[in-house]
Amino acid sequence: MHIMSQATSQSLILFAHGARDPAWAAPFERLRALTQAAMPGTSVELAFLELMQPDLPSVAARQIAAGSRRVTVIPVFLGQGGHVRRDLPELLEQLRQAHPGVEVRTVAAVGEDEAVLQAIAAYCVGTVNS
Repeated sequence: MHIMSQATSQSLILFAHGARDPAWAAPFERLRALTQAAMPGTSVELAFLELMQPDLPSVAARQIAAGSRRVTVIPVFLGQGGHVRRDLPELLEQLRQAHPGVEVRTVAAVGEDEAVLQAIAAYCVGTVNS
């Protein structure tokens, strides 16, 4: 758990699918740590859609109880599949109803970002000469 500083009223939730194998979450935890290091005054936590804990409602409730008034959910998915297009909006609406007065927002899946795709392409190209 990452406690929010008194000075901030915003938080981030990195929202991933989840898997049965606990090792699957390792790169997501590294991403969380890198993001947290870049934003020391903001609570940055992982939440999972299924198969792993914590879930999105639990993390959001904890961040809101700690003082967040703006929760940004970042789908750490490569594309805008059914989970991002259908499941996530339902979860966000439930959060908004459960926490009126708190701004609950989301952004496009990380894989929709051009810089992210460029970084993945550079990695793919680099494997040819490794």
